[in-house]
Amino acid sequence: MEKKKIAVIFGGCSPEHTVSLTSAAAVIRHIDTEKYEVVQLGITEGGEWFRFYGSPDDIEANTWRADRTKCIPAVISPDRDQHGILEFRMSGVRTTRLDAAFPVLHGRNGEDGTVQGLCELAGIPLIGCGTLSSALCMDKDRAHKLVMLAGIAVPRSVLLEKLPASPELATLAEDIGYPLFVKPVRAGSSFGVTRVESAAGLRAAVREAFRYDTSVLIEEAVPGFEVGCAVMGNGNLITGRADEIELSGGYFDFEEKYTLKTSKIHMPARVDEPTERRLRDTACRIYRTLGCRGFARVDMFLTPGRRIVFNEVNTIPGFTSHSRFPKMMSGVGYDFAALVDALISLGLEV
Repeated sequence: MEKKKIAVIFGGCSPEHTVSLTSAAAVIRHIDTEKYEVVQLGITEGGEWFRFYGSPDDIEANTWRADRTKCIPAVISPDRDQHGILEFRMSGVRTTRLDAAFPVLHGRNGEDGTVQGLCELAGIPLIGCGTLSSALCMDKDRAHKLVMLAGIAVPRSVLLEKLPASPELATLAEDIGYPLFVKPVRAGSSFGVTRVESAAGLRAAVREAFRYDTSVLIEEAVPGFEVGCAVMGNGNLITGRADEIELSGGYFDFEEKYTLKTSKIHMPARVDEPTERRLRDTACRIYRTLGCRGFARVDMFLTPGRRIVFNEVNTIPGFTSHSRFPKMMSGVGYDFAALVDALISLGLEV
């Protein structure tokens, strides 16, 4: 039987480009090549698309473009009859039909519905969330509003679409209360996020957030600690064990997420069984409310009073063997290869 062709899309025009390379290399290494043929599609930081014929080691090392003979310019064809990619070779255009696409892209221009929309336009099944849910989950303000309508607590916040005059900004922040967070509405890996302890740092934090997006949230600092839950499935959902982020200070910013210099992740979370059950159930409710499909990681806060507050959904979380999503799923019996295989099967479901 002919192997199904699975495109793994990596890189992207995003500050999280190099994180995507590490995740994608791990995914490629764990795809069952007895069942599937992997089509490696790389996007440079400048937005060029190539089919890459080399090793995932070169993807991980960010040297995949060094040998240009292994990089063929390519695009996803919007023509649903072609149902795949076009490679622009010296000898002409070659078409490769795809059975599914697995975007392993983090942040803007990849996790936000843009690439998902391109795949859906082409009629190519997606491994992971679709266009609408990807866009909604990337937009913290809209995601919070929908989740709140579902009866789940969210942080108090105010939306800014321009930098207000200082007196107005001070009043908005005082209504939220210090400490607070200033965040771009649509950005990943905590880029542009600042914890603000007093009015002195507020205006600079808002300016920094506006560097990453045209809309900014001023959001309360929820007391307690951050917890996460891996969710997998289309109709019937499977949850991984919940995890917990222990911080020694500050907050879980980009550097801390990928180095864990001063923080620690506990998997499973250090909570009792009824609390973990509530976390997992709440994660499923959020996943369904935002229309997620395939897989996602739902991040929440657990307050000292054991109240669950929604934080955000990562529709393409980090995907190495030491990343949070695979570790949570390992807690319910999925090793990395089995997890990748299950996700591909979900993407191929009609």
